[in-house]
Amino acid sequence: MAMEKLMHAVRYHGYDGGPSALKHEQVPIPTPNKDEVLIKVEASSINPFDWKVQKGMLWPILPPKLPYIPGVDVAGEVVEVGSGVIKFKPGDKVVAAVNILNGGALAEFAVIKESVTASRPPEMPASECAGLSVAGLTAYQALQSAGIKLDGSSERKNILVTAASGGVGHYAVQLAKLGNTHVTATCGARNLKLVKSLGADEVIDYKTPDGAALKSTSGKKYDAVIHCAMGIPWSTFEPNLSSNGKVIDVTPSASALMTFAIKKLTFSKKQLVPLFLNPRGENLQCLVDLVKNGKLKTVIDSKYPLNKVEEAWARSVDGHATGKIIVEL
Repeated sequence: MAMEKLMHAVRYHGYDGGPSALKHEQVPIPTPNKDEVLIKVEASSINPFDWKVQKGMLWPILPPKLPYIPGVDVAGEVVEVGSGVIKFKPGDKVVAAVNILNGGALAEFAVIKESVTASRPPEMPASECAGLSVAGLTAYQALQSAGIKLDGSSERKNILVTAASGGVGHYAVQLAKLGNTHVTATCGARNLKLVKSLGADEVIDYKTPDGAALKSTSGKKYDAVIHCAMGIPWSTFEPNLSSNGKVIDVTPSASALMTFAIKKLTFSKKQLVPLFLNPRGENLQCLVDLVKNGKLKTVIDSKYPLNKVEEAWARSVDGHATGKIIVEL
């Protein structure tokens, strides 16, 4: 019998433990099913989702079994395709999202469904698009939920983006500006210039009284909030929303789900909408094309090789990254 080919993968074997619980191990290279592609990973990125799963915040759903290879974002090259795959062939450069139930991005190879894979031009560096599958798609789907069309054809809306210098927020600001919007954004003092450069019309330091109250300097009420920060109560949003304003919460907590249920029950016109990412290849392709056409860029906070993934993980847990934390292979 032929020897199984092995690859370097990062795994954890239990809950908690943070960066130090990540183990570098040799594991078999996965085999694609008929609707999957095997990708040689060139770059990935760390998302807060990754360490929340490790902490057991999504137990008992995730991870379904241990040991688990974390990571969802993949930019790389197709090396093998399943028998039913039609859109891709070996040698194609792609961006993709692994199935979170299986995990698998922080490894040399990953198997991914064709339906959540998009082509990228060979000249586009992997690091430029390794943040699109989770953070980019979350921003994209949040704006869809807010009724904003990226071709600018929807009626003008006032949008607030919280934590606008973070992974999801920095994409949300840029995508919102492709629509017909006035964007107010909150971030820390050191990132005010950056967020302005991404297109925000008004940028507020979240540590000032106005920032803490989410008040727009121009006094505008928000039709939608793309909420990427943590721990802001509904009572802070409520007075700032237009009569049927929506808060789209991209990291919904238990209390957010309660608020959502209560608002639904009371037929409130103002709504809190929890967003659960549903990665789709065609949405991802749309984002890759925007990057290719210079309409969307990834702000890279820092880059780490796979053998220093613990540092990347710690950087994400710290919560002060500007843009995306990239892991390169």
